[in-house]
Amino acid sequence: MPDHRNYSPAPDLLRDRIVLITGASDGIGRALALRAARLGAQIILHGRNVQKLEKVYDEIEALDRGVRPSIAVVDLASADSDAYRDLAEMLLKEFGRLDGLVHNASILGDRFSIEQYDASTWQRVMHVNVTAAFALTQVCLPLLHQSDDPSIIFTSSGVGRTGRAFWGAYAVSKFATEGLSQVLADEHRHGKLRVNCVNPGATRTNMRLAAYPGENRDKLKRPEEILAPYIYLLGPDSKNVTGESLDCQ
Repeated sequence: MPDHRNYSPAPDLLRDRIVLITGASDGIGRALALRAARLGAQIILHGRNVQKLEKVYDEIEALDRGVRPSIAVVDLASADSDAYRDLAEMLLKEFGRLDGLVHNASILGDRFSIEQYDASTWQRVMHVNVTAAFALTQVCLPLLHQSDDPSIIFTSSGVGRTGRAFWGAYAVSKFATEGLSQVLADEHRHGKLRVNCVNPGATRTNMRLAAYPGENRDKLKRPEEILAPYIYLLGPDSKNVTGESLDCQ
């Protein structure tokens, strides 16, 4: 495996690849959408805020790469099975396949001890970060199977490998994310589909600010600076890489 943290892609690495990115309205999702679009990908921007998604849409259009992005508005906290099926049907009708699915959307929840943690908040974090990712993956698998080189990327966390005090549901959800990725990778170990996790590390995002409000943000890497492993896993150079959990930093 090459040094994925310093991976340097070819200018048209993702040309003609159709990639769905969840949580694409800001942070890492937005930065990845723009980077993948510059490399030629057809991007499907997922989020729940139409105005934010339209802004990213316009940013991609301004790149003048000749490939128009699409927008998929789904609130992962409240979506039911019909919403996921409708999304999959829209993708099938418009594109016929998916080459990449990047699970970036997640919520932090509370930074409390297990003893103090609110059960309804716990349930919401687990639902958005794990169950919604499962549901979206499930409806998208038939589309991914239509690709010659499909890739699923789950966004993990350092606290999803080693549990840390006061990270509560978020940490547990990221342990579950790692497990979901490993199970799915093993189920497809003899096929084309590859499934991996990426841990962004300390990055200048709104979630990081919420978790560490007193931190000096100027010392953190920007989302645009940690994308190399995502790009590597979306492209053909990672064709035989599956079941892994890669660090961005």
